[in-house]
Amino acid sequence: MGPVVNGKERVRTVLAGGIPDRVPLADWSVDHDTVERLIGRPTFLRNKAACTRAFWEGRHAEVQRSWIEDTIALHRALPLDIVTFTMASWSIPEPTGEAPPRQTAVDTWEDAHGRVYRYTAAADDILCIHDPAPPRQWSATDFPAEPGPGRPPNPASRAVVDAIIAELGSEKYIAGPFGGEVGMVLPGGYAVGCELLASSPAVIEAAVVHRLACCERDDAWIHPGQDAVLWGDDFGHKTGTFCSPRMFRRFYAEANRRRVDRLHRRGLQVLKHCCGNVRAILDDFVGIGYDAYQSIQPTAGMDIVAVKQAYGDRLTLWGGVAVEHLIGGTPDDVRADVARAMAACKPGGRFILGSSHSIAVGTRWENHRAMLAEWERLAPYQ
Repeated sequence: MGPVVNGKERVRTVLAGGIPDRVPLADWSVDHDTVERLIGRPTFLRNKAACTRAFWEGRHAEVQRSWIEDTIALHRALPLDIVTFTMASWSIPEPTGEAPPRQTAVDTWEDAHGRVYRYTAAADDILCIHDPAPPRQWSATDFPAEPGPGRPPNPASRAVVDAIIAELGSEKYIAGPFGGEVGMVLPGGYAVGCELLASSPAVIEAAVVHRLACCERDDAWIHPGQDAVLWGDDFGHKTGTFCSPRMFRRFYAEANRRRVDRLHRRGLQVLKHCCGNVRAILDDFVGIGYDAYQSIQPTAGMDIVAVKQAYGDRLTLWGGVAVEHLIGGTPDDVRADVARAMAACKPGGRFILGSSHSIAVGTRWENHRAMLAEWERLAPYQ
């Protein structure tokens, strides 16, 4: 093969099972504190709490401008090979016309509907902690097989994507927006959804059919300049999958396979972010047709070396550096993670170096610098 000259070609080569010039570097996202150090100014990019308050106050254009300019600046400052469009980086909500929630205490707000929101430092986000609406009772009739008209692309959001792809799309691999992931459909959230899996399988079956139809209906969100989609639904917690492998195969595997197949037929690849211990369903990941598996959480028992040995010839692996080491470890911890992942996963290709989740809020600057330096030292294939 000829020399690989940019991130787009490099990632395409790896996903196809080839050997590029170097191991690609990418992350699910880079949160705002690291972005600000890199570009030298405050940002709304991956700054979820600040974005929420700005949208409450009607400052949509200010956020939009920051997302465009700062995404481009980030990719000029870092040698990332993949541009991702994750939360708080592209989707501008429509203005509601309502007054912003009133502040009732430090880091606490209440809106006109009685919903209470609180800033949570662990998530660096403003989350709803109380909703006075009564719990919903779910039935199969809530999920029609034909879901009706879709959501047209939001012009403000589309402008963000257009501008970023216009600037970076010729040189970077673009994992762009999409109509939705089927994932593990759990109506009412994790606790209620798991109860429905056990007590009302017909509701889950109807919800999965409905979700698949909604995803495919809304694929007008896919941008003609993108190379792939990057899905983010988690399937597991630290000790195992949200439901048994048997239930996953009964309710979810085929719908996800059909969704991936549809996108493949459109010429798009599918990159799958998934936290938690999902070792029991990695064969299903291969069968579904995911082109890459991102995250690979060591604190949930997912050892990237073992996953490489078992699946590295069938599935591109993306990760290797524990996010816990980036936040709470030392530069030596981070360098050791990079060296171990490179030694095990670089041979034979099908490997992208990155965090086991993201460059998350609280990542120590010296640790991120150590990750980049060790990757640069070990990345070349020649």
